[in-house]
Amino acid sequence: MPARHHSSAPPTPSTEAVPARPAGAGRPTPGRPPSDEATAVGRIPVLDVRPVVQHGRRPAKAVTGESFEISATVFREGHDAVAANVVLTDPQGRPGPWTPMRELAPGTDRWGATVTAGDPGLWTYTVEAWGDPVTTWRHHAQIKIPAGIDTGLVLEEGARLYERAAAGVPDGEGRAVVLAAAGALRDDSRPAASRLAAALTPEVDAVLARHPLRELVTSSEPLPLLVERERALYGAWYEFFPRSEGTPDQPHGTFRTAARRLPAIAAMGFDVVYLPPIHPIGTTHRKGRNNSLSATPDDVGVPWAIGSPEGGHDAVHPLLGTLDDFDHFVARARELGLEIALDFALQCSPDHPWVDKHPEWFHHRPDGTIAYAENPPKKYQDIYPIAFDADMDGLVAETLRVLRHWMAHGVRIFRVDNPHTKPVVFWERVIAG
Repeated sequence: MPARHHSSAPPTPSTEAVPARPAGAGRPTPGRPPSDEATAVGRIPVLDVRPVVQHGRRPAKAVTGESFEISATVFREGHDAVAANVVLTDPQGRPGPWTPMRELAPGTDRWGATVTAGDPGLWTYTVEAWGDPVTTWRHHAQIKIPAGIDTGLVLEEGARLYERAAAGVPDGEGRAVVLAAAGALRDDSRPAASRLAAALTPEVDAVLARHPLRELVTSSEPLPLLVERERALYGAWYEFFPRSEGTPDQPHGTFRTAARRLPAIAAMGFDVVYLPPIHPIGTTHRKGRNNSLSATPDDVGVPWAIGSPEGGHDAVHPLLGTLDDFDHFVARARELGLEIALDFALQCSPDHPWVDKHPEWFHHRPDGTIAYAENPPKKYQDIYPIAFDADMDGLVAETLRVLRHWMAHGVRIFRVDNPHTKPVVFWERVIAG
């Protein structure tokens, strides 16, 4: 969090707290928008809070240590002063110190504050708006006292406000300074201008900036904020085909031979080693060199034509080695400060086990055959795209199983192939799962 934070102590007894949502309204659940009732305008309006994704249905995102701005439109009736602050609540539900907001451009009613994301997890944030009676009084007093208007009443009003403010200042953090200012406002042995000046010193300003007197505190609906690790924001990726790391005696590389290249990749400053699909490759309609329809016995096929009798998305191509060999590769990368990113291509070769077990997961042509992928005039006879509407539940469950399988083997990053060809609701369910 930024260094300039204020205590989130509860309002003083003279402060009226007005929630903007009904009692019992809790933290938002990603995937579920706040209710209309919960987002009703409060005593002091807090509107158009940003950042927000789909009215809070999905969380805004940041990475640990990333600073970003939270803003909102805050105003009230009349001419009394208002102020606002941001409160971040951690994944355990503990609110942190609040951060003061500033008016971003005078007269726009737009307020903002820069905050810094904490540890990874699902956070929430709220904007609190409140009446600022001390600032309102100071404005009036600096006009009336020099003009000799209601001098005694204005000074007494200020003394009472300062006493209320002092009640909210913890011991040892400046309470005596504020009480001394209240006493000076009542000291009729001094000129009025001197009494007012004693209440406007930098020492008093500093205490009241840390512990302001807040009235009519109104909170926005909590909004979700997903904080992730730094690698979720950026990283230098090295695309690596392990099968290219062969030897004269073994032309097709394996995870064991490919692991020898990892130190050089790390030395170049990369963060992530990205592996295109490492799964068994189908033989039906296998493509040859330069997308030729006639593959020779030496052509190993396109990695994205996933699946054969040897396995599907949860298997390793036998020529690359075994799962143990893959684990060795991941461990060696980790030793060098590298992470492994796997390609997740949700499509199949005609030989994939899913084709027999779940024919409803594919598009069928009028003659009963399964439709292969096309991007006219291009044809991909060795790949079957997925049809999502016949069994969305089954596809979501299988996708989660496959992803968790690789996560159990140390993978934390996936490169999704053609995500735009899958329904948004599918991704929403997978991400929520």
